[in-house]
Amino acid sequence: MTTSPDSPAQTTTTAISYRTIDLRGQRLSLAGLRAAVPRARQQTMADAEQKVTDIITSVRTRGFAALSELAKAFDGVEQEHPRVPAAALHAALENLDPAVRAALEESIHRARRFADSQRPANIDVELGEGAVVSQNWVPVGRVGLYVPGGLAVYPSSVIMNVVPALAAGVASIALASPPQKNFGGLPHPTILAAAALLGIEEVYAIGGAQAIAAFAYGVPAEDPEAALDPVDVVTGPGNIFVATAKRLVKGVVGIDSEAGTTEIAILADSGARPSLVAADLISQAEHDPKAASVLITDSEALAEAVRAELEVQAGLTKHSDRVREALSGPQSGVVLVDDLEQGIAACDAYAAEHLEIMTADAPAVAARIRNAGAIFVGDYSPVSLGDYCAGSNHVLPTSGTAAFSSGLNVTTFLRAIQVVNYSKSALEKVSGHIVSLSGAEDLPAHGEAVTARFAGDA
Repeated sequence: MTTSPDSPAQTTTTAISYRTIDLRGQRLSLAGLRAAVPRARQQTMADAEQKVTDIITSVRTRGFAALSELAKAFDGVEQEHPRVPAAALHAALENLDPAVRAALEESIHRARRFADSQRPANIDVELGEGAVVSQNWVPVGRVGLYVPGGLAVYPSSVIMNVVPALAAGVASIALASPPQKNFGGLPHPTILAAAALLGIEEVYAIGGAQAIAAFAYGVPAEDPEAALDPVDVVTGPGNIFVATAKRLVKGVVGIDSEAGTTEIAILADSGARPSLVAADLISQAEHDPKAASVLITDSEALAEAVRAELEVQAGLTKHSDRVREALSGPQSGVVLVDDLEQGIAACDAYAAEHLEIMTADAPAVAARIRNAGAIFVGDYSPVSLGDYCAGSNHVLPTSGTAAFSSGLNVTTFLRAIQVVNYSKSALEKVSGHIVSLSGAEDLPAHGEAVTARFAGDA
């Protein structure tokens, strides 16, 4: 986590206020643990919801006019239409740094291998002679994939969104990323190059909550060729406004999860290396001033050593001010626990987007975790590996939603359709049970719909 020789280290006189939450000696319920672990302030989320609601309403009612105004207000660009020209996609790929292209191609290769193995098999179950129930996995028709911009450039998120959608067999894929003033109002050229590398031709320069609204409701136009058709599923990471927008449109469209501002938790014991723990906490803190970096440990000595490392390493990294703000926020800090058991309980209560295990017998400890977006085991599986080249997906649930949501995967883009195929004799065999149950539920017409099929039989 050092700068290049040509870049002077950034310094600051303000120490990192990496707070401590001491749970030692307390026997907390799950609700108590969830209340105790670090989180962003709830008022921030409430403020975001009102702003996002207004944006969604504006996009729904005013379409491209609203998108143009929002692009000017938030991104500082003038925009006639957000669709990225095909020529811009091709040019971005042609001008891509060969080293970056090679890295993207390796990331795509690994992600494809993992995604291709995830597709579940169709099943046929014969419940009796002539009685077959099947489950068939069918891709959704159209998806909208969001790739964030702002403080960083995320071609890796193009891969993470697109590859599982392709593996699922989705026929229509649209991608949106914020317009960039420095690039003529188009998304960053590396984003465009990654999209072109994957064969994605429908790309829009739309950012934030307005992109989610446009995908969910569509944007009509007098010229059908200029319209943005609504999608069936919206996926992708983003800030609190993107995550809030996804929550608000859920039900209109499917979503992957509330993949908001990034977070990392590290479960570590006294044997962990403080320099690695600090480096990994910083690696996620550099994403955003609101990023969460949490250390859960039963070793007070390790916690102090990590604090010292954070001060040193944060002063050497490029985005020092951003890192310091994230580490000093209410969403970050050390959670001190009595032992490994309480540490595992705290991890499950926190339900981290990214959870690193740096303990003795890390694989066994990882196997006991129930709530996490992704788990990284041991010293040589840092979150950065998952961000780029592990083969896993980095679009993961945040803010505790990993307790009930999964990371982006092939099944996000699939629906399981059940198919019932009974013969006459197979239906007759269970007809009496159907009549009995329909009577018990006071829905006699259900039973009559079955007996009608045998009314003319001798």
